[in-house]
Amino acid sequence: MFQGLKPLYSQLLEFWWYTLLNSSEGLRAMAKQVSLEQIVQCGVNQTIAAGILSQINHCLASLSPVDCWQYFSREILKPHHPFPLHELLYQTAFSDWDSSQGSPAVWLPSDEQIKTTNITALMKELKIVSYEELHAWSVQNRAEFWEVTIRRLNICLSQKYTQIVDLSPGIESPQWLVGARLNIVESCFQASTEEVAIIWQQEGGSLSTLSYGELEALTNRVANSLLDFGCSFGDRLAIAMPMTTESVAIYLGIIKAGCVVVSIPDSLAAEEIATRLHLSQAKAIFTQDYIWRAGKQLPLYTKVIDANPLKAIVLASNSSLSLTLRQQDLSWNEFLSPQEKFDAIAVHPEAYTNILFSSGTTGEPKAIPWTQTTPIKCAVDGHLHHDIHPGEIVAWPTNLGWMMGPWLIYASLINRATIALYYGTPAERGFGQFVQDGQVNMLGVVPSLVSTWKVTGCMQGLDWSAIKAFSSTGECSTPQDMLFLMSLAEYKPVIEYCGGTEIGGGYITGTLVQPCAPSTFTTPALGLDLAIFDENGHFADQGEAFIIPPSVGLSIELLNKNHHQVYFANTPSLPSVSIPLRRHGDRLERLPNSYYRAQGRADDTMNLGGIKVSSAEIERVLNAVEGVYETAAIAVSLPQGGMSQLVIYAVVAPQVQTDKDSLMAAMQTTIKQHLNPLFKIAELEIVRSLPRTASNKVMRRVLRDQYHVKLC
Repeated sequence: MFQGLKPLYSQLLEFWWYTLLNSSEGLRAMAKQVSLEQIVQCGVNQTIAAGILSQINHCLASLSPVDCWQYFSREILKPHHPFPLHELLYQTAFSDWDSSQGSPAVWLPSDEQIKTTNITALMKELKIVSYEELHAWSVQNRAEFWEVTIRRLNICLSQKYTQIVDLSPGIESPQWLVGARLNIVESCFQASTEEVAIIWQQEGGSLSTLSYGELEALTNRVANSLLDFGCSFGDRLAIAMPMTTESVAIYLGIIKAGCVVVSIPDSLAAEEIATRLHLSQAKAIFTQDYIWRAGKQLPLYTKVIDANPLKAIVLASNSSLSLTLRQQDLSWNEFLSPQEKFDAIAVHPEAYTNILFSSGTTGEPKAIPWTQTTPIKCAVDGHLHHDIHPGEIVAWPTNLGWMMGPWLIYASLINRATIALYYGTPAERGFGQFVQDGQVNMLGVVPSLVSTWKVTGCMQGLDWSAIKAFSSTGECSTPQDMLFLMSLAEYKPVIEYCGGTEIGGGYITGTLVQPCAPSTFTTPALGLDLAIFDENGHFADQGEAFIIPPSVGLSIELLNKNHHQVYFANTPSLPSVSIPLRRHGDRLERLPNSYYRAQGRADDTMNLGGIKVSSAEIERVLNAVEGVYETAAIAVSLPQGGMSQLVIYAVVAPQVQTDKDSLMAAMQTTIKQHLNPLFKIAELEIVRSLPRTASNKVMRRVLRDQYHVKLC
């Protein structure tokens, strides 16, 4: 392609050089040049480097930084080029950029791309001409916003509501779809029965598909089995297994039968599984004999049984394996009914569908119920912010134990899209091959996963051209990692997505109608707004973010804690407005261009590899290690940003002070056995005492400040 352009470049270069030499701006532009040696040092073949050098430098000399980068990303840079070349051209194009403005935009939507989005269709319907106006309308007319989106998604109601929202119980406890009856699972099966609902692949296997008709039949078999099993409305049934076609059907079947899913991550230790079974009072648990990861066979059923569930229904991961079950447990084949017809149990909108768990600042996880309306938030975020269309393929490596598992089900199926599931580790090339072969259109990630891809180079050379957009959630990302991610798919945008289990989705995110800058949010979610306050309770551009309610999806109760105390007590208030603000615990910075940048957590909750955990939970298990008097766990973001690192401060007995490595190894083993093997200790600091307040509370913020000073 470039060879045909060379004669034109040769003619134009003389003119540009003449212009440059006769202007002060031109002299400044001459300083922004790339040398052949720099390109070669990036790992580019010298012949190829020489072929693109003149194009690069005349763009740097003649175009604005934004136009220059757009040309680089669309015409020069390709996914097979070494990533250092991408970095070099991005950094050179924006070498004069003011970093206080945030990262420069990497992706700009074209007019044609904007026209095809669901947001544009909504704006056209409402006769609104700009995204800013749409967001303002959505928060000023919240009832109408949710009514319009519920209609757009064709949410199935067996009995229509008399009022979209009733705020008379107070803004903390809005009642949505007053008087309605529904079962949200019916809204998941509006696509043609022949359309593909799930595309999936075993590690090392080949692609397989399940149609909407087949998924609904399996869902109905689960629902019928539950009635045969003696379950009734409101019974709670846990799931602790990988994200598979069967687990999706089990999840939907439980809810279709009027029962409640209890979500438990399969990575948790038996002790933590037991805690969740106890808090939820689960009647039984669905699980699997083994999990297969990177060719390794990891026992799951035996770990689940150590948590002592009342009953277990066990799926076989490999038909050649045999497993002896407890007397009260059932195999999947023994449990599953042959009956493929089932009429969904219609219930009131506030009926529970799912109990999920999220860490707070105490040792016991918060038990958060999702209702029949929470999935509407998932679907609307998928429809508007992730721009999911019917027939598109959505992949997000996750688990039903975390909110993104249920989110993936609802955001995909209610939008009549296809869920893509890979039964293996997403950190290896097999997953990337699955994304390529499955023609995935929207790929969700956690930043630590992207960092692994970048370090190992395992995704190089794959064709991800089918991807329309990425999304990133779970932890703070770095601009470098997000630039790398975009480079894998010819610079498609990344929708940064931040929210939580108690929101049912995101409260701050991005869109496909706004420019995408790495590691920045472009907007509060539609139908929501936020306010930022400093430590003195004043409006600020940097500080703790508070959500302005109400919204579909926001929790209104906790099963084991006081909801008001957790989310609303002692929060600041908006001037001249009596609406109470809702605490979420994130720190944000509003940038001069009105975008936002995440700054981690404001409380003692941490995001480790995309999983929320409280300091108290980690300290509880570490304080039991022999020779440890007390500990303080903190999450520290490195100066370059990115994933939080777990740092432990410990007061220990004299005999263990001299063997720090052994102590750290013992602590890591304890975390693996009693909490979660995914939590890795980055550093152990042995101290004489922990800083405390006058009321004897550990001052973890002081420890974070001390550690940041050490890093600097």
